[in-house]
Amino acid sequence: MLQKLLSLALFLLFNVSFSQIVINEIDVDTDGTDQLEFIELKSSTANFSLDGYVLVLFNAGSSSPYSNTVSYFTYDLDGFTTDVNGIAHFGNTMVSPSPMGSFLNGTIQNGPDVIALYQGNPSDFPLNTNATATNLIDAVAYATNSFQPSNMMSILGITYCTNENLNGQKDTQSIQRKNDGTYEVKNPTPGVNNDGSGVTINFVTVTTDQAFYTEGENFMLTFTTDTPVTNQNLIINFTLVNGNFMVNDYSGGGGLTVTIPIGQTTESTTLTLVDDSTNEGDEEMLIDVQTLPFGYSSSNDNIIIRIYDNDYIVETYGTPLNPTYGLVTPTIPAGYYDSLEGLSGASLKQAIQDIIANPSVVHAHNYGDIYDILKVSDINPENSNQVWEMYVESPIAILDQQFSSSNIGVWNREHIFPQSRGGFSGGTDSNPDGINVWLPTNANDILAGHADAHHIRVEDGAENSARSNKDFGLDYNGPVGSQGSWHGDVARALFYMAVRYNSLGLVNGDPSDSTDDQLGDLASLLQWNTSDPSDDFEMNRNNYIYTWQVNRNPFIDYPLLADYVFGSNYGDTWSFALSNQNFSTANVKVYPNPTTDYLMISGIEGAATVEIYTLTGQLVHKKPFENAIRLNIDLTSGIYLVKVLNGTESVVRKIIVR
Repeated sequence: MLQKLLSLALFLLFNVSFSQIVINEIDVDTDGTDQLEFIELKSSTANFSLDGYVLVLFNAGSSSPYSNTVSYFTYDLDGFTTDVNGIAHFGNTMVSPSPMGSFLNGTIQNGPDVIALYQGNPSDFPLNTNATATNLIDAVAYATNSFQPSNMMSILGITYCTNENLNGQKDTQSIQRKNDGTYEVKNPTPGVNNDGSGVTINFVTVTTDQAFYTEGENFMLTFTTDTPVTNQNLIINFTLVNGNFMVNDYSGGGGLTVTIPIGQTTESTTLTLVDDSTNEGDEEMLIDVQTLPFGYSSSNDNIIIRIYDNDYIVETYGTPLNPTYGLVTPTIPAGYYDSLEGLSGASLKQAIQDIIANPSVVHAHNYGDIYDILKVSDINPENSNQVWEMYVESPIAILDQQFSSSNIGVWNREHIFPQSRGGFSGGTDSNPDGINVWLPTNANDILAGHADAHHIRVEDGAENSARSNKDFGLDYNGPVGSQGSWHGDVARALFYMAVRYNSLGLVNGDPSDSTDDQLGDLASLLQWNTSDPSDDFEMNRNNYIYTWQVNRNPFIDYPLLADYVFGSNYGDTWSFALSNQNFSTANVKVYPNPTTDYLMISGIEGAATVEIYTLTGQLVHKKPFENAIRLNIDLTSGIYLVKVLNGTESVVRKIIVR
């Protein structure tokens, strides 16, 4: 009996503790570009910790009957605490008083949708998670019209949907909870009790003189109150440490305390970022205001400021947009490809598979390990604290890895052969376990494709979503303005996948985006393999992935193999004498790159011919020469392909003309 009473007491305590916080006010549709959106919470007790809570925004679809129930945004509430009135609000940076935490303008959809408060973490609600009543604390159904998100309301136990446009003033009014638990629509009251009661708060706002800094720079922190300080000087203590950003990363100033005198509203302090000589990587400083006296509250606490490390490493080889060739030595083990010599057709393809899917050699890792692999394999050669986003052809800070459901301004993992079409979606664990933990694999182990780094690249989150399950060539050619620096990389990755895994194939044309196991367009891929030749960036990738998976992509090491397995030379006998690998990497030099009016070509023995093509294949210049040449050119700005032919061999270089 005692045990039952104890269990009941714990149950009641649990439910009481998690009923102390509700969604108090939301403003989902504001004037213009939605710069004044916010979500406000209210706790029944002051200074209530929000650790262990998460806001989840659910999308009900775009048309009646609004039957969708999936999440589109999450906001982690760990580290936040309600103020003396039990209030905490989160929203756009233009909201006044400033929200405790911010998110991008236009984040909240206009509805009919649902905003829910859960006990949990953002990781519990990845993008497109279905609505659930499990661990639900509170939820508000809203709209800006007469429709309702009926399906979600049923799932979450919501009985009423509030129309923010009830008074015809959706752009200037918000939805607010009344003391009886119902909701009304009136002028917004962010950061204060909806009925005007409670302690009048003097909000403290923190600003910096720059949005980001580099090691060695001074940084100024300014603390400003909404109204002048009264009664006694306001002493503000704060901390800056966060992760790898430690106390030895800054110095000077007046320490981590500022004092705003009576009658004043602002005070500043200046510190210096220590410029060491170690490449620790970019870091993020966290401005965390400590507990303030009664009557004051932080309006924008827990501010993240990016600190760029100026000791980054610059590699000798170029980026995909400014490629180099022959500077990265292939780490091909002796005899690795010997078994291919003299084979053709299906026998050649099988021999390649026997190497790259050898169950006694090849290692299969998991999806969690991929991030650790990509942070090295896809490093930006010009800055070791960045990785290279493939389709958008630009670098991004390693720190900007996607950790939440929002994919804006972050990078994530792009499967070149789409997960759903390849049949390996979710095929491996998402928890990293390192290079020394692996499973054996074979050509029928399609689930290993889920974490096969040879076809997974760093990509801009939004562009990754835009590409989705599309085929290449006829269907997807990258974002507007793409220079195609990734075309050959994609082709060679897909050639690898179609040989490595028995169930996968490449076909001509543009099959449906829902077609399983096959991807197009093979003709485009074969052309891309030639027009965007394997460069040092790709070879460095191949070398590093080999250290994890103990297999290589043969089509990077020997691009000509693609024609013998998939293209016009299918059925012809393969011989390494046919490969232009030594010719292309060790001898021929085409420089300067970029250039304006001339090219130098060297490393040739005997008679040769140089041909210059546009990316669309138009021949614009051709000239025979011997051994070396200074070639004067008069070309419009752009990217061109320089083809050097020497006897039966040829090599292609990509150049930029400015």
